[in-house]
Amino acid sequence: MSDVVSGPLAHRPVGGSRAGKNRAASFGLDASVLVALLAASSAPTPLYPLYQDQWGLSALAVTVVFSAYSLALLSALLTTGGLSDRLGRRPVLAGALGAQAVAMVLLASADGAGSLTAARLLQGVATGAATSAAGAALLDLESPRHPGRSALTNTIAPVAGMAAGVLVSTLLVRFAPAPTVTVYALMAALFAAQAIAVTFTTETVARRAGALRSLRPRLGVPPAVRRTLLTTGTAIVAIWALGGFYSSLGPALVRLVAPNAPQAALGMVFFTLSAAAALTMWVLRRADPLTTAIGGCLCVLPAAVLTLSGLYGVGLPSVHGGAALAGVAFGAVSQGVLRMLLASLDERYRAATLAAYYVLSYLSMSLPAVAAGAATQHYGLRTTSHAYAAVAALLAAAALTALAVSRTRTRPRSSPRNRPLR
Repeated sequence: MSDVVSGPLAHRPVGGSRAGKNRAASFGLDASVLVALLAASSAPTPLYPLYQDQWGLSALAVTVVFSAYSLALLSALLTTGGLSDRLGRRPVLAGALGAQAVAMVLLASADGAGSLTAARLLQGVATGAATSAAGAALLDLESPRHPGRSALTNTIAPVAGMAAGVLVSTLLVRFAPAPTVTVYALMAALFAAQAIAVTFTTETVARRAGALRSLRPRLGVPPAVRRTLLTTGTAIVAIWALGGFYSSLGPALVRLVAPNAPQAALGMVFFTLSAAAALTMWVLRRADPLTTAIGGCLCVLPAAVLTLSGLYGVGLPSVHGGAALAGVAFGAVSQGVLRMLLASLDERYRAATLAAYYVLSYLSMSLPAVAAGAATQHYGLRTTSHAYAAVAALLAAAALTALAVSRTRTRPRSSPRNRPLR
């Protein structure tokens, strides 16, 4: 394409030596943006039981609200996923964070399923626009002294944010007088501050033509990573579908297993998953990415079995143990796959490739969750949980086959994708 800028000019800090001085601060801010975005996405999880009690929402309604966010995010990724590659990281991030602050205000004022869904739709659009831009900015700011740090941050920051969002929201449910307002008010203030701060950071992309044309819905996967995405796609589907179950129906499962559990404890099962995922990513940061992904797939079946055992008298410890093991699977597969995708990626396609990854991820998280919510209406949560676990296990088995075949075809060698993350 004639308007593509290649080489060092396309992705170097704009603004000379002065811009170079705040690269570390820019990196920290971009990482905090990812954390905050995903914290806001998971914050409603402990609040769903409150919404159900106040408004009489069904399990299907909860999963529809949950999936409205994911599907809106997907739409934004398909349209704005590559926008920051052409318009610049700063304007996209500032605008998206401003919209995110507005979404938090709407969530705080929601008074029913309709207004809650509308607010989650706006939140999804804002998150989709910001996620790929912030992730790509982190890659742009990679330091030669810390190889792999950007990829590691791209994997750990989102799950750390999900864990933080659930934890803070759970604490507010327990101690705040109006948790469905307080949590969103705090997030709105944070996003407004980040939107202002982003305007003072290092711009890493030279503006180029084609911004409007890039908004056409499309999913661009560079040829260099297509084979990797095809090989790892089933693994991505398996672990994100599992995460969607714990995020949307986890509180209901806890209530089924332990009817007398305190209200604040209902959302903690997803915190267990997210925290275990973040810890796994950190521990395995120097491991071979393909081996890491294979190990993660191996954890899916025992995670499902351990969680389901809670329905047979074992109780909450098994549910949380299964969630922790599911978090290990989530962290291992996510880290391994992203490292393989980003290992030798051309700088021009960073945001678009991250967008493609998140499109597949959030489709895998939202659509099965909606199906599970509908199934719960007809067959009950117990039966639905068994069916969901069986499907996740089958997907993990298929992913293991694909990854094992890929491993036999790949001769071990020293390459960027095997470079340890620091």
